[in-house]
Amino acid sequence: MGCTYMSEWNHFVTMKGTNHGIVVYLDDQCSFEQVLQELEEKLTSNTSSGNTEISIHSQYRYLTETQRQEIEEIIKHYNHLSIKSIDSYVMTREEAHDLFEKSTVKTVMKTIRSGQIHSVKGDALIIGDVNPGGTVEATGNIFVLGKLRGIAHAGIEGDVQCIVAASFMHPNQIRIANKISRAPDYDVEGSPREFAYVNPTTEQIELNQMQHLQKIRPNLLDVFERGL
Repeated sequence: MGCTYMSEWNHFVTMKGTNHGIVVYLDDQCSFEQVLQELEEKLTSNTSSGNTEISIHSQYRYLTETQRQEIEEIIKHYNHLSIKSIDSYVMTREEAHDLFEKSTVKTVMKTIRSGQIHSVKGDALIIGDVNPGGTVEATGNIFVLGKLRGIAHAGIEGDVQCIVAASFMHPNQIRIANKISRAPDYDVEGSPREFAYVNPTTEQIELNQMQHLQKIRPNLLDVFERGL
């Protein structure tokens, strides 16, 4: 029993099954070659059946893009396995700066006029109107404290969880990630306090009243705590 206990501590790859797939922890002290070798051995002896998602965590080891690709290549050999994510506790200064930019609410106090395009990394808070022919783009959410009558494109890097919200909604067009919605048909000049989101069931952009926002996107509370 003692020898078996000690050998467990020498393992470079630890696999844990969860309700959502398999989490794989990579040792951050041994060589990367040792990690790859043991990862392949563990996957070969893995008896899980059916389609399974794998989440990789390298702990305090920084993985280069080439190393990430090597891990992906190993897992691709097993048809029933797919990578859900590759995470780490560490990142480069450039990655940290980019993460900060994308997680920050950018406030713009002006009217976006026809022909103007305003692009933002992170969430955009427009204090003013977006006129017809004007465009606002953001990697995150878009909030307009004014009239949205132009084009708003949230989640421009592919995040379908983003929303577009406005004090007064009458846009030319709304885009979220790769989804596009034409101008809604209004019986009046527009609608107050609405937001647009991608319905996961229909995979289409839909409008709803702001009082339903917390129910549909409960995680947006984090955005408001960051500065709205």
